[in-house]
Amino acid sequence: MTDTPDAAAAPAPDPAIAALSFEAAMGELETIVRRLESGDVSLEESVTLYERGHALRSHCEARLAAAQARIEQVSLGADGRPTGTTPFGES
Repeated sequence: MTDTPDAAAAPAPDPAIAALSFEAAMGELETIVRRLESGDVSLEESVTLYERGHALRSHCEARLAAAQARIEQVSLGADGRPTGTTPFGES
């Protein structure tokens, strides 16, 4: 027996989540967290909410990574004028 989850048992990505904007996914994730923290949901519903929350978190992380990859930093010359750009995180 192993501690790693079976890849075949992993749920398929939800196309409805894939279509969400970062802001919409984050808003839904915050709602799920509040509901779970309230303790007013059944165990079965808690598991379902947790699974959706996990999928939303993964979606948000992917959206942030994609946005970060598109950001460029402006390089300034000695005179303070822009001289070019470099990918985010590189100096």
